[in-house]
Amino acid sequence: MLKTTANTEKLHNFSKVCEILDKFDRQPSKIIPILQAVQEEYRYLPEEIMTFVATSLGTSPARVFGIATFYSHFSLEPKGKYIIKVCDGTACHVKGSSGLVETIQRELNLSEKNHTTDDLLFTLETVSCLGACGLAPAVVINDKVYGQVSKQRMKELITEYKTMEA
Repeated sequence: MLKTTANTEKLHNFSKVCEILDKFDRQPSKIIPILQAVQEEYRYLPEEIMTFVATSLGTSPARVFGIATFYSHFSLEPKGKYIIKVCDGTACHVKGSSGLVETIQRELNLSEKNHTTDDLLFTLETVSCLGACGLAPAVVINDKVYGQVSKQRMKELITEYKTMEA
């Protein structure tokens, strides 16, 4: 319920989107950086905002949606403040990355279908390779890399991030 309320309030404030559009002179050729800036603001691309962007740029919502779904960088679902990326490349998988995923799911009450906590604090993602095989199993929380992470260390990291938000 908290997820819906927070997003609804933010969605109805289009002033930030107008600032973003103005920053890029409302040029349809700048649609990708515009969508990147919108996603940075909302942590995903809400349908309502994509329609507003399309209308403001004089293009079709289908074009904006097509761009948003073509590039894997864009997300159409809300993401948490902290994105936890667990590497599942060969080295990390062999050294127990699947156990880390299960630990995170259990600690944050997430599932195979629900990757973001209801309070929009955490999102769990599994990535093919972080390029840090020497640190296996590796986890990245936003931009910070953690290597040789055990299940216990993962629990401690989650507690540390929760404590920072308390």
